[in-house]
Amino acid sequence: MSFDRYESPFSSRYASEEMLRLFSQRERIETWRRLWVALARAEHQLGLPVTREQVEELAAHVSDIDFDLAARREREVRHDVMAHVYAYGAAAPGAAGIIHLGATSCYVTDNADLILYRRALRHLRGELLGVMARLADFADRYKATPTLGYTHYQPAQPVTVGKRAALWLQDFLTDLEELDHLTAHMKFLGCRGTTGTEASFLELFGGDGGKIDEMNRMISAEFGFDECFDVCGQTYPRKLDSRILNCLSSIAQSCYRMAGDIRLLQHDRQVEEPFEDKQIGSSAMAYKRNPMRCERVCSLARYLMADAQNAAMTASAQWLERTLDDSANRRVSLPEGFLCADAILRLVSNIAGGLRVNEKIVDRACREYLPFIATENLLMEAVKRGGDRQQLHEVIRRCSMAATENMKNGLPCDLLERLAQEPAFALTEEELRAVLDPALYIGRCPEQVDAFLTKLQPLLAQAPKGEDTIRL
Repeated sequence: MSFDRYESPFSSRYASEEMLRLFSQRERIETWRRLWVALARAEHQLGLPVTREQVEELAAHVSDIDFDLAARREREVRHDVMAHVYAYGAAAPGAAGIIHLGATSCYVTDNADLILYRRALRHLRGELLGVMARLADFADRYKATPTLGYTHYQPAQPVTVGKRAALWLQDFLTDLEELDHLTAHMKFLGCRGTTGTEASFLELFGGDGGKIDEMNRMISAEFGFDECFDVCGQTYPRKLDSRILNCLSSIAQSCYRMAGDIRLLQHDRQVEEPFEDKQIGSSAMAYKRNPMRCERVCSLARYLMADAQNAAMTASAQWLERTLDDSANRRVSLPEGFLCADAILRLVSNIAGGLRVNEKIVDRACREYLPFIATENLLMEAVKRGGDRQQLHEVIRRCSMAATENMKNGLPCDLLERLAQEPAFALTEEELRAVLDPALYIGRCPEQVDAFLTKLQPLLAQAPKGEDTIRL
């Protein structure tokens, strides 16, 4: 590491080694070379003047890349693809004359991007499944643990800790379904010529369009793609980039929602993210346990959600068969988007695997508001004992307002004591307290969690095993 030059935090702090390798310069150029080999192989098999020995020579030199030579050549010719054609030719001199035959730069740049993006999406799929598996374990463990529900961030009907985690889990399921649909329908550019007309290959194959189609089928199949785009300009349609970054943005949205909820709950000490034995929460306030992981998730998620706008603007401004103002933007926005999604999911996996539930505080918060929540049940019981529903409703309203005012002055909730003193209720304080079991007010939460997790089991079985490590 150099400490004298800027380095992306994704490289130095956040992203996984696998994702960093995937978007490395070496992986990119080796993919270019594999594409050149595939093109030469298809041209040889379809009868163009490319020998088997030339194909084999190219295949033997995919990895020995002279980056310094390519850099020197690029400074001379101001063209990165032609610089690497030159460097590849120097490594495989017997095949130098047929490298890139009939192709345009986008043959290697765009097809390589498609290959790398699909690999990156599949990597993220594994990370997403890992998050889901950990959340599923958490949801199952706490599916029947009552907790105060919140709407508008105000106390509401109780739910369970596990049911709330199932809400986060359902968001991630939506992301997984979107990612799977995207990867299943990704198409290859193929070798289509300067404006997508395949004119150069029509010339090379003597007007035989069938051979051009077969060449593209052979190349795309070699890289695991079932189809090429039906029509294209010089590049593959940039709408695909927009779909990719929207998918990554969707993952970021789900991660932000979960991390934001945990930050709110950690404020009340109900649920806490992992905190290590020697971790320092604040340089000045030694007692603090800041939710730094969740805060980092939210911070990075904001970046990724905003990054998705790059692809939307690029897709909308392609200018007929293409314009080059997408190139510099895509070099940053797509790889950084993947690195960011990778970093976020690794953090969320770590959080989901180490969430701490302070059950006594959760129970206390629930019970503090339970008298108010139970008033509808109390009203029904009092009516069954002969009370007037409208009169009882007014009694509850009046007593609730008084109890709330007491709580605002720092006093405990005395709603039940007040109701017990009301003749219209005809219920003792002991009878009133008998309905204050939080489990009576969680509805079908455990059943809902069980049904959802059962549905997810086939997917969760695909989750990678093992512990994740993150750099903080």
